Amino acid sequence: MSTPNDVGRRTQGRFWSAPKTHSAAENPDTSSSKSGRQIIAKSVGWLYTRVLHGVKYFLPDSAFLFLSHRRRVGRFPNLVKPATFNEIILDRCLHPDPLWSVLADKLAVREYVRTKIGEKHLIPLLAVPDVFTQDVFDALPDAFVMKANHGCGFVKVVRSKADVSFVELQQLADEWLRTDFYIASRERHYRSIKPKIYFEKLLTDRGGKVPADYKINIFDRVQGEPVVYTGVVSDRFGDPRHDFYDTQWNRLDIAAAGYPCSEDPAPRPANWQEVLNVAALLSEGLGYVRVDLYAYDDGIFFGELTFTPGAGVTRFSRDSFDYEWGQLIRTMPSSRARCPACGS
Repeated sequence: MSTPNDVGRRTQGRFWSAPKTHSAAENPDTSSSKSGRQIIAKSVGWLYTRVLHGVKYFLPDSAFLFLSHRRRVGRFPNLVKPATFNEIILDRCLHPDPLWSVLADKLAVREYVRTKIGEKHLIPLLAVPDVFTQDVFDALPDAFVMKANHGCGFVKVVRSKADVSFVELQQLADEWLRTDFYIASRERHYRSIKPKIYFEKLLTDRGGKVPADYKINIFDRVQGEPVVYTGVVSDRFGDPRHDFYDTQWNRLDIAAAGYPCSEDPAPRPANWQEVLNVAALLSEGLGYVRVDLYAYDDGIFFGELTFTPGAGVTRFSRDSFDYEWGQLIRTMPSSRARCPACGS
């Protein structure tokens, strides 16, 4: 993957752009037939999605991931000899390292983080109750974040208790605790994580905004410095934008997972080198891993470690990125790549 000459240009990949349309006056012979094909394609896609959703609980993991990749990425994956980033991630979903169950648990991983980089990089915990009760709610500060430890997306930001009730949060917490994240995504290392609800301090910068989420992908090399590509998700709880940067903070011509890019590149963080150092320490000895951090007002806080980003169904703005990131994993030092089907 290379940095475009026109750094900061928004990606205009075909998948992410609106489909080109023609009026009947422009092309009277083909517009109606094209419209008919589009309607049929959408109907088939809708039916495919509904069928997959209806039978997903009964499908073997490999079949579920195979069909999910086809639906979201647009092609059938090679699970025998994975080559792309997504195919390697699918293989990891099916053949996880037992250690990942500990490090993907958002509560259990805190001890690992404390040992590797210190307590100061952990978001302060407010409560980890065995049962979420009215008394627990009453003891929380006015602003906080409610989370669950056993998957992704279990996040509720509360800026003021006046805007939410205990009953509302209790219902949401119960819904999260009933969710089997493994069944939803077939990332097998989540199966053994016991669900728990916990509460953290709400991080905000000096302007009162929730800081951007730095998703740092680290690809070690046999020789030389690692290759690092960082996804920056800004305004996560408003109008989210997702941009990618290289190690030197050049914005890349890439979009992924359906997020639009920002109009302008973000300024390079003043402590960017320290952010990279922290990410490198956390990834040491783990093979490929995405390290999520928050960096703002000169502070750096740990978010999570992700070994199977997007569960192997992330659609990139161009297929070349999928193949290039796959090549980066396959050429990592063999003792660190952790891809069984890749021979490592």
